[in-house]
Amino acid sequence: MAFAKTDIGRVREQNQDYYYIPETIEEPQIYILADGMGGYKGGEVASKLATESVKKYIHNNFEDTPKNKEDILKLIENAVEYANMVVYEKSKEIPELEGMGTTLEVCVIYNNKAYIGHVGDSRIYRIRKDIIRKLTKDHSYVQQLIEDKKITREEAKSHPKKNMLTKALGCTPYVEPDIRARNFEKGDIFIMCSDGLTNMVEEKRICELVKEDISTAANKLVNEANQAGGYDNITIIIIN
Repeated sequence: MAFAKTDIGRVREQNQDYYYIPETIEEPQIYILADGMGGYKGGEVASKLATESVKKYIHNNFEDTPKNKEDILKLIENAVEYANMVVYEKSKEIPELEGMGTTLEVCVIYNNKAYIGHVGDSRIYRIRKDIIRKLTKDHSYVQQLIEDKKITREEAKSHPKKNMLTKALGCTPYVEPDIRARNFEKGDIFIMCSDGLTNMVEEKRICELVKEDISTAANKLVNEANQAGGYDNITIIIIN
């Protein structure tokens, strides 16, 4: 079961986020979220192209992939690298798309496991027994400053360069995604979201609303992000 919502926010002129959730109970269950950037059309093109490319690659190759953890993770890594190549080559073909890129979150649910691919600063969380835990690490300048102990997590929230990415999909000929597998236990809830949500709504509040009513949480979270300013596009996928 999954719920998803995307919203332009209150400031941007267009929605450059894009997502995919399966419409049927197919195997495997593929969930994708991308937050595009670059020029008037670039971000919109990059996020959709990356999402469609990953979906196609996994669908085309899943059947022939051995069903062990290492091979499924390798499949996701290859799918992200393929999407990177598609977006990068498109940016070189069309002058007005030059420099476009996107974040990318991929979550494949298969056999009680969640297989994750991650590039950028969109995020994947897991709620288990009322505790929310971030499963991805932001590829951002501010995250690097936190790790180098140059700023605190509190200072990071209002840092002027908080939107500067250290890694994005489609901006260079090659990208190395973070990949990992996590158990998907009964009662677990996975949340995929763009930074238009996490920059506006605290993790604790995200957890509260999702636990309160999973079916209405996506709409409520988008509303809260907009009430807090809605400075960016907001996209959320909730998987149960």
